[in-house]
Amino acid sequence: MSFQIIRADITQVQVDGIINAANSSLMGGGGVDGAIHRAAGPGLLEECKSLRGCPTGQAKATGAYKLPAKYIIHTVGPRWRDGKHDEEILLRSCYKESLKLAKELGLESIAFPLISSGIYGYPKQKAMEVATSEIRKFLELEDMMVYLVIFDRQSFEISEKVYKNVKKYIDEHYVTEHLKKDTRRSFKKEKSRADKDLFKKTTFQSFDDSYMVSESLNQARPAAAGQPKAERKLDDLLAGIEESFSTMLLRLIDEKGKTDADVYKKANVDRRLFSKIRNDRDYKPSKKTVLSFAIGLELNLDETRDLLMKAGFALSHSSKEDIVVEFCIKEGIYDIFEVNEILFKFDLKLLGV
Repeated sequence: MSFQIIRADITQVQVDGIINAANSSLMGGGGVDGAIHRAAGPGLLEECKSLRGCPTGQAKATGAYKLPAKYIIHTVGPRWRDGKHDEEILLRSCYKESLKLAKELGLESIAFPLISSGIYGYPKQKAMEVATSEIRKFLELEDMMVYLVIFDRQSFEISEKVYKNVKKYIDEHYVTEHLKKDTRRSFKKEKSRADKDLFKKTTFQSFDDSYMVSESLNQARPAAAGQPKAERKLDDLLAGIEESFSTMLLRLIDEKGKTDADVYKKANVDRRLFSKIRNDRDYKPSKKTVLSFAIGLELNLDETRDLLMKAGFALSHSSKEDIVVEFCIKEGIYDIFEVNEILFKFDLKLLGV
């Protein structure tokens, strides 16, 4: 299945299993632990008493009681001291053991908090790196929908350098796009009626730029040397028009020397959705799905634009999501989870399904 970062109250997420960042006594506490116990009701505490606690890095399951889930998986994260007391090993174990237990229980969807990143003081960026790393390793082999629930967007951190670079890129290109729109409006208002009659033009939108094509281009031209070469180009163009999104996607997978599984997992796209696309030549994907595959296939900008065009879309500088994806492609950031972390930080829609 896939992995998504969401902003929500973990006690209200509709999943099979909720992961509780518990303390070793399992008797409830502050933060996520306290919120889960309050929402689940007194029955949870009574069951937890019978478990006789839980060691750091391990996980134990209980019923979910009043929560909208089947189970609660309690795991005890490490307290951050200085990074030299096995904190990372123990935190990784929390994710591994929780995912292992979820699989044993037959769960199809689970929701994690960012373990140890609250009152236990684990640096948030480091905690995020551990979480995404372990979840991804698990999903390479298993099918499960995994959510990483962030309660407060302000508590989510990415590299300061990346944040500044992306913000600068958004500011430059988002403003530029609106200036271009204003210029187009002014230009249209100032055009004289005589000019319009003299120069009839066809305006079309392609990849977020407007191109003016004179009707004179449609006039017959004398044949020139190398004409057969031009005809071959036309044949290629016509063949390209007939190629559907599904056909192009499968062709690109072959050309890049990848397997289907490599691509849909790297694109964070559900296997069942990929099967629909593969089996339906005329499948119409969402723009988000197309961009996810562009990242999964590690396409350059031109290839991304071509794939988008097959689905009837274009990169737009009036969309901040598109600008962030464009930035990532230009910078060679093809880890979709890293792309999603950036999108999440800027309060934008994530890729993958």
